[in-house]
Amino acid sequence: MILLDASAALALLKGERGQDRVREAVLAGSAITTVNLAEVVGRYVMEGAPEGSIDRLRAQLPIRFITLDEEAAILAGRLGRDTRQFGLSLGDRCCLATAKLKGYPVLTADRIWQEVGPLIDVDVQLIR
Repeated sequence: MILLDASAALALLKGERGQDRVREAVLAGSAITTVNLAEVVGRYVMEGAPEGSIDRLRAQLPIRFITLDEEAAILAGRLGRDTRQFGLSLGDRCCLATAKLKGYPVLTADRIWQEVGPLIDVDVQLIR
């Protein structure tokens, strides 16, 4: 199982560079947190996507959805202090916290995560 960051899911859905790497992960078994799903949906809405396309978007993601639980929420909050210098968003920290707790590698387009991963013991893999 590999955990997708919103940037990786968006690369796949929008046909961006790195989509092949994400497609391989999806076929092999992947997941996304519901927080990161909210980021993906938010991006589509901000770009003017029609309402029905959001349902189609979800159907296009044949992956497992992981709801953020209390333990991951607390860890994500704590990571704010430990990762402040990297400028990670709450969604980023939720993804990394979930990956750490579940022992999953993370797939992302955000290069700065390669510096964060070793600090918090998370295997970060880049799509490009």
